[in-house]
Amino acid sequence: MALSFDPRSAPVLTHDERLPPVSPDRLSAQALAQRFAQPPRWQPDIEVDRWMQAPDPRPASVLVPLVMRPDPTVLLTQRTAHLSQHAGQISFPGGRQDPEDLHPVATALREAEEEVGLAPDRVQVLGSLPTYTTGTGFVVTPVVGLITPDRAEHESLRLRPQADEVAEVFEVPLAFLMDPRHHQRRGVQIGPQTLEFFAMPWQMAPDREYFIWGATAAMLRNLYRFLAA
Repeated sequence: MALSFDPRSAPVLTHDERLPPVSPDRLSAQALAQRFAQPPRWQPDIEVDRWMQAPDPRPASVLVPLVMRPDPTVLLTQRTAHLSQHAGQISFPGGRQDPEDLHPVATALREAEEEVGLAPDRVQVLGSLPTYTTGTGFVVTPVVGLITPDRAEHESLRLRPQADEVAEVFEVPLAFLMDPRHHQRRGVQIGPQTLEFFAMPWQMAPDREYFIWGATAAMLRNLYRFLAA
């Protein structure tokens, strides 16, 4: 069964102020492409949801879209409230692998086009991060890609979110997400055990917070480890 709790109410156990942020010179398109072309030795922090294991997890992919603005951003979605899984949560565009998908990259690009209207030819795929197994039963491959807006898209990428699944598409500064001072470790008490998870709340405006947590925050944390190595 799935856990039912409000992640915002879970107490913050610690931040990671001891870790350095990723240097801005590593966040350019050229530097990111070079990092994936010649990856360093590194170790992801978390590869499996810590609170639940579903039997026989199915393959899935997400696109981690890095928007190459003057200050790069990460494109994220907020799921609609009526979905049976991950309702209202912040996530990357993505979903389960279809039989016709030849590889995880194909799944990520197809799902991104279906969910937010991002055409595959607009994505410069850099590579993939290690898989992440979710408690809802998916082995997810995070596919990292660059999106370069043209002049007509200075503010908007002219996306077409699928209304049934996506309530909102928004961007968070990549530098914010690659700074461990914003990586909260929170804990929830399940019986005798305290289960920890990452959260990265993004305060876009005084009255608008995007609460990034769970699998999405874990994959962003692994991206941090990869870029900081």
